[in-house]
Amino acid sequence: MAKKVERKIREKKERAKKSVFPLTRENYYLFGIGILVIILGNISLMQGPADSFWSLTFAPILLVLGYCVIIPVSILYKKKLSQEKSGD
Repeated sequence: MAKKVERKIREKKERAKKSVFPLTRENYYLFGIGILVIILGNISLMQGPADSFWSLTFAPILLVLGYCVIIPVSILYKKKLSQEKSGD
């Protein structure tokens, strides 16, 4: 009976080690910056007349930068481990 309990505890610990949450604090910071850039792009899109520099040039650059660069980088970013930590 004790061996079954020990085996279950060992299995739970192994599952806990395998299920590490992949996103870190840096990922959330980058994601927040992306959301901020997108919000700034939408705000600049609403400023001035329809044919102004802000709504024709600056806002689309911010929106593409936010949606196509910063948000995907924030999801895919993974901090490299140093050689000391990896055991090589």
